[in-house]
Amino acid sequence: MNPSFINAQWRIRPLIACHLAARLLLASWLWAPSRELWDRFDLLAFALLNGPVHDAGWWAKTWAIGSMRPADMAVGALMLAVMLKTDLVFSAAQMRKALFAFIAALVVMLLFRVGFADLVKLMGWQRPSASLVVEGAARLTELFPSWEERWDMKDSASRSFPGDHASVLLLWAMFMTFFARNWRLLLVWTMAVIFMLPRLVAGAHWVSDALVGGLLLALLGLAWACFTPFAYQASEWLEEVTLPLTHRLAKLPLLGRLSIINGGRAD
Repeated sequence: MNPSFINAQWRIRPLIACHLAARLLLASWLWAPSRELWDRFDLLAFALLNGPVHDAGWWAKTWAIGSMRPADMAVGALMLAVMLKTDLVFSAAQMRKALFAFIAALVVMLLFRVGFADLVKLMGWQRPSASLVVEGAARLTELFPSWEERWDMKDSASRSFPGDHASVLLLWAMFMTFFARNWRLLLVWTMAVIFMLPRLVAGAHWVSDALVGGLLLALLGLAWACFTPFAYQASEWLEEVTLPLTHRLAKLPLLGRLSIINGGRAD
Protein backbone atom coordinates (compact mmCIF):
# COMPACT_ATOMS: atom_id res chain seq x y z
CA MET A 1 0.00 0.00 0.00
CA ASN A 2 0.99 3.61 -0.37
CA PRO A 3 3.36 4.14 2.59
CA SER A 4 2.59 7.87 2.66
CA PHE A 5 -1.06 7.14 3.41
CA ILE A 6 -1.20 4.16 5.77
CA ASN A 7 1.79 3.60 8.01
CA ALA A 8 2.74 3.47 11.66
CA GLN A 9 3.37 7.22 11.89
CA TRP A 10 1.21 10.08 13.06
CA ARG A 11 0.53 12.47 10.17
CA ILE A 12 -0.40 15.67 11.90
CA ARG A 13 -1.07 17.95 8.92
CA PRO A 14 -3.69 15.80 7.17
CA LEU A 15 -5.15 14.90 10.57
CA ILE A 16 -5.67 18.59 11.34
CA ALA A 17 -6.87 19.29 7.79
CA CYS A 18 -9.62 16.66 8.10
CA HIS A 19 -10.79 18.17 11.41
CA LEU A 20 -10.78 21.69 9.99
CA ALA A 21 -12.78 20.56 6.96
CA ALA A 22 -15.28 18.75 9.22
CA ARG A 23 -15.68 21.79 11.46
CA LEU A 24 -16.13 24.13 8.51
CA LEU A 25 -18.81 21.87 7.05
CA LEU A 26 -20.71 21.76 10.32
CA ALA A 27 -20.27 25.50 10.90
CA SER A 28 -21.62 26.25 7.42
CA TRP A 29 -24.71 24.20 8.27
CA LEU A 30 -25.25 25.85 11.67
CA TRP A 31 -24.45 29.49 10.84
CA ALA A 32 -27.72 31.16 9.85
CA PRO A 33 -26.62 32.92 6.61
CA SER A 34 -24.94 29.83 5.14
CA ARG A 35 -27.64 27.53 6.55
CA GLU A 36 -30.14 29.43 4.46
CA LEU A 37 -28.07 28.57 1.39
CA TRP A 38 -27.92 24.91 2.42
CA ASP A 39 -31.70 24.88 2.92
CA ARG A 40 -32.29 26.38 -0.51
CA PHE A 41 -29.92 23.88 -2.06
CA ASP A 42 -31.68 21.03 -0.23
CA LEU A 43 -35.08 22.09 -1.53
CA LEU A 44 -33.83 22.62 -5.09
CA ALA A 45 -32.03 19.29 -5.20
CA PHE A 46 -35.03 17.46 -3.76
CA ALA A 47 -37.37 19.06 -6.31
CA LEU A 48 -35.08 18.02 -9.18
CA LEU A 49 -34.58 14.47 -7.93
CA ASN A 50 -38.01 13.70 -6.50
CA GLY A 51 -40.20 15.55 -9.00
CA PRO A 52 -40.01 12.90 -11.77
CA VAL A 53 -40.97 10.20 -9.25
CA HIS A 54 -44.62 11.35 -9.43
CA ASP A 55 -44.96 9.74 -12.87
CA ALA A 56 -44.15 6.29 -11.42
CA GLY A 57 -42.16 5.60 -14.58
CA TRP A 58 -38.67 4.17 -15.07
CA TRP A 59 -37.10 6.91 -12.90
CA ALA A 60 -39.30 6.02 -9.95
CA LYS A 61 -38.92 2.28 -10.44
CA THR A 62 -35.13 2.53 -10.70
CA TRP A 63 -34.76 4.37 -7.41
CA ALA A 64 -37.49 2.31 -5.75
CA ILE A 65 -35.36 -0.76 -6.38
CA GLY A 66 -32.31 1.13 -5.13
CA SER A 67 -34.16 2.04 -1.94
CA MET A 68 -34.89 -1.56 -1.01
CA ARG A 69 -32.97 -3.13 1.86
CA PRO A 70 -31.54 -5.93 -0.34
CA ALA A 71 -30.05 -3.24 -2.60
CA ASP A 72 -27.88 -2.11 0.32
CA MET A 73 -26.36 -5.58 0.45
CA ALA A 74 -25.78 -5.50 -3.30
CA VAL A 75 -24.05 -2.13 -2.98
CA GLY A 76 -21.80 -3.51 -0.26
CA ALA A 77 -20.96 -6.48 -2.47
CA LEU A 78 -20.04 -4.19 -5.38
CA MET A 79 -17.81 -2.06 -3.15
CA LEU A 80 -16.03 -5.19 -1.95
CA ALA A 81 -15.74 -6.43 -5.53
CA VAL A 82 -13.87 -3.28 -6.53
CA MET A 83 -11.52 -3.68 -3.57
CA LEU A 84 -10.98 -7.41 -4.13
CA LYS A 85 -10.59 -7.48 -7.92
CA THR A 86 -6.90 -8.19 -8.37
CA ASP A 87 -4.96 -5.29 -9.92
CA LEU A 88 -8.04 -3.13 -10.37
CA VAL A 89 -6.98 -0.91 -7.49
CA PHE A 90 -4.90 -3.16 -5.27
CA SER A 91 -2.37 -5.81 -6.15
CA ALA A 92 -2.89 -9.31 -4.77
CA ALA A 93 -0.23 -8.66 -2.13
CA GLN A 94 -1.87 -5.39 -1.01
CA MET A 95 -5.48 -6.52 -1.07
CA ARG A 96 -5.90 -8.12 2.34
CA LYS A 97 -4.17 -5.38 4.30
CA ALA A 98 -6.10 -2.72 2.36
CA LEU A 99 -9.38 -4.42 3.26
CA PHE A 100 -8.38 -4.66 6.91
CA ALA A 101 -7.34 -1.00 6.95
CA PHE A 102 -10.71 0.04 5.52
CA ILE A 103 -12.53 -2.05 8.11
CA ALA A 104 -10.50 -0.27 10.80
CA ALA A 105 -11.51 3.12 9.37
CA LEU A 106 -15.14 2.01 9.26
CA VAL A 107 -15.05 0.99 12.92
CA VAL A 108 -13.55 4.35 13.91
CA MET A 109 -16.22 6.20 11.94
CA LEU A 110 -19.01 4.20 13.56
CA LEU A 111 -17.65 5.11 16.99
CA PHE A 112 -17.73 8.77 16.02
CA ARG A 113 -21.28 8.25 14.74
CA VAL A 114 -22.42 7.12 18.19
CA GLY A 115 -20.97 10.18 19.89
CA PHE A 116 -22.16 12.54 17.17
CA ALA A 117 -25.71 11.19 17.42
CA ASP A 118 -25.75 12.15 21.10
CA LEU A 119 -24.45 15.62 20.26
CA VAL A 120 -27.06 16.11 17.54
CA LYS A 121 -29.81 15.15 19.98
CA LEU A 122 -28.43 17.32 22.77
CA MET A 123 -28.09 20.38 20.55
CA GLY A 124 -31.46 19.93 18.85
CA TRP A 125 -29.97 19.65 15.37
CA GLN A 126 -32.09 16.69 14.34
CA ARG A 127 -34.81 17.03 11.68
CA PRO A 128 -37.21 14.82 9.69
CA SER A 129 -36.44 13.79 6.14
CA ALA A 130 -37.48 15.67 3.02
CA SER A 131 -40.34 13.30 2.19
CA LEU A 132 -41.97 14.15 5.54
CA VAL A 133 -41.50 17.91 5.27
CA VAL A 134 -41.97 18.98 1.64
CA GLU A 135 -45.63 19.26 0.70
CA GLY A 136 -46.57 17.08 -2.24
CA ALA A 137 -43.43 14.96 -2.08
CA ALA A 138 -43.64 11.71 -4.01
CA ARG A 139 -43.41 8.71 -1.68
CA LEU A 140 -42.05 5.52 -3.21
CA THR A 141 -43.77 3.45 -0.54
CA GLU A 142 -47.11 4.88 -1.67
CA LEU A 143 -46.41 4.48 -5.38
CA PHE A 144 -45.28 0.86 -5.01
CA PRO A 145 -47.04 -0.48 -1.89
CA SER A 146 -46.60 -4.14 -2.88
CA TRP A 147 -42.85 -3.61 -3.20
CA GLU A 148 -42.78 -1.95 0.19
CA GLU A 149 -44.58 -4.88 1.83
CA ARG A 150 -42.10 -7.35 0.41
CA TRP A 151 -38.80 -5.49 0.33
CA ASP A 152 -39.02 -2.68 2.92
CA MET A 153 -38.17 0.44 0.96
CA LYS A 154 -36.45 3.37 2.66
CA ASP A 155 -38.09 6.71 1.75
CA SER A 156 -38.51 8.51 5.08
CA ALA A 157 -36.89 9.02 8.45
CA SER A 158 -37.93 10.98 11.50
CA ARG A 159 -34.24 11.59 12.20
CA SER A 160 -32.41 12.12 8.93
CA PHE A 161 -29.24 13.90 10.07
CA PRO A 162 -26.52 12.80 9.52
CA GLY A 163 -26.68 10.54 6.47
CA ASP A 164 -25.33 7.20 7.72
CA HIS A 165 -25.62 5.53 4.33
CA ALA A 166 -23.72 8.38 2.69
CA SER A 167 -21.02 8.38 5.38
CA VAL A 168 -20.03 4.79 4.58
CA LEU A 169 -19.97 5.47 0.83
CA LEU A 170 -17.95 8.66 1.25
CA LEU A 171 -15.48 6.98 3.60
CA TRP A 172 -15.00 4.18 1.07
CA ALA A 173 -14.56 6.62 -1.82
CA MET A 174 -12.05 8.79 0.06
CA PHE A 175 -10.12 5.74 1.23
CA MET A 176 -9.97 4.39 -2.32
CA THR A 177 -8.92 7.80 -3.67
CA PHE A 178 -5.47 7.36 -2.16
CA PHE A 179 -4.92 4.24 -4.28
CA ALA A 180 -7.11 4.44 -7.39
CA ARG A 181 -5.84 6.27 -10.45
CA ASN A 182 -7.23 7.47 -13.79
CA TRP A 183 -10.51 5.77 -14.81
CA ARG A 184 -10.46 3.68 -11.65
CA LEU A 185 -10.75 6.82 -9.54
CA LEU A 186 -13.65 7.98 -11.71
CA LEU A 187 -15.27 4.56 -11.24
CA VAL A 188 -15.00 4.79 -7.46
CA TRP A 189 -16.60 8.23 -7.22
CA THR A 190 -19.26 7.45 -9.83
CA MET A 191 -20.27 4.43 -7.78
CA ALA A 192 -20.34 6.46 -4.56
CA VAL A 193 -22.55 9.18 -6.07
CA ILE A 194 -24.94 6.74 -7.75
CA PHE A 195 -25.29 4.65 -4.61
CA MET A 196 -26.11 7.75 -2.55
CA LEU A 197 -28.88 8.81 -4.91
CA PRO A 198 -31.67 6.37 -3.90
CA ARG A 199 -31.99 7.92 -0.42
CA LEU A 200 -31.92 11.43 -1.91
CA VAL A 201 -34.41 10.74 -4.70
CA ALA A 202 -36.78 9.02 -2.28
CA GLY A 203 -36.47 11.88 0.22
CA ALA A 204 -35.21 9.72 3.07
CA HIS A 205 -32.37 12.23 3.43
CA TRP A 206 -31.68 15.80 2.46
CA VAL A 207 -28.59 16.42 0.33
CA SER A 208 -26.96 18.23 3.26
CA ASP A 209 -27.49 15.13 5.42
CA ALA A 210 -24.98 13.48 3.10
CA LEU A 211 -22.70 16.41 2.19
CA VAL A 212 -22.48 17.80 5.73
CA GLY A 213 -23.30 15.04 8.20
CA GLY A 214 -22.13 12.07 6.14
CA LEU A 215 -18.96 13.75 4.92
CA LEU A 216 -18.15 15.04 8.42
CA LEU A 217 -18.25 11.51 9.83
CA ALA A 218 -16.25 10.13 6.92
CA LEU A 219 -13.54 12.77 7.41
CA LEU A 220 -13.24 11.99 11.12
CA GLY A 221 -13.13 8.25 10.51
CA LEU A 222 -10.50 8.63 7.81
CA ALA A 223 -8.44 11.03 9.92
CA TRP A 224 -8.23 8.96 13.09
CA ALA A 225 -7.79 5.63 11.32
CA CYS A 226 -5.45 6.46 8.45
CA PHE A 227 -3.48 9.50 9.60
CA THR A 228 -2.66 7.86 12.91
CA PRO A 229 -1.04 4.43 13.40
CA PHE A 230 -4.44 2.82 14.07
CA ALA A 231 -5.32 1.49 10.59
CA TYR A 232 -1.78 0.23 10.04
CA GLN A 233 -1.61 -1.53 13.39
CA ALA A 234 -5.14 -2.92 13.08
CA SER A 235 -4.32 -4.23 9.61
CA GLU A 236 -1.13 -5.86 10.83
CA TRP A 237 -2.97 -7.42 13.79
CA LEU A 238 -5.84 -8.73 11.67
CA GLU A 239 -3.35 -10.13 9.18
CA GLU A 240 -1.60 -12.01 11.97
CA VAL A 241 -4.81 -13.23 13.60
CA THR A 242 -6.32 -14.50 10.33
CA LEU A 243 -3.10 -16.02 8.99
CA PRO A 244 -3.78 -19.57 10.28
CA LEU A 245 -7.25 -19.47 8.69
CA THR A 246 -6.03 -18.13 5.34
CA HIS A 247 -3.27 -20.75 5.27
CA ARG A 248 -5.87 -23.48 5.64
CA LEU A 249 -8.24 -21.93 3.11
CA ALA A 250 -5.38 -21.50 0.63
CA LYS A 251 -5.09 -25.28 0.42
CA LEU A 252 -8.65 -25.68 -0.81
CA PRO A 253 -9.11 -26.15 -4.58
CA LEU A 254 -11.26 -23.10 -5.35
CA LEU A 255 -10.85 -20.75 -2.40
CA GLY A 256 -7.10 -21.16 -2.54
CA ARG A 257 -6.99 -19.43 -5.91
CA LEU A 258 -8.54 -16.21 -4.60
CA SER A 259 -6.05 -13.40 -4.08
CA ILE A 260 -7.72 -12.34 -0.86
CA ILE A 261 -6.95 -15.82 0.47
CA ASN A 262 -3.51 -16.60 -0.96
CA GLY A 263 -2.20 -13.05 -0.83
CA GLY A 264 -0.76 -13.31 -4.32
CA ARG A 265 1.49 -16.25 -3.52
CA ALA A 266 2.23 -18.56 -6.39
CA ASP A 267 0.83 -22.10 -6.27
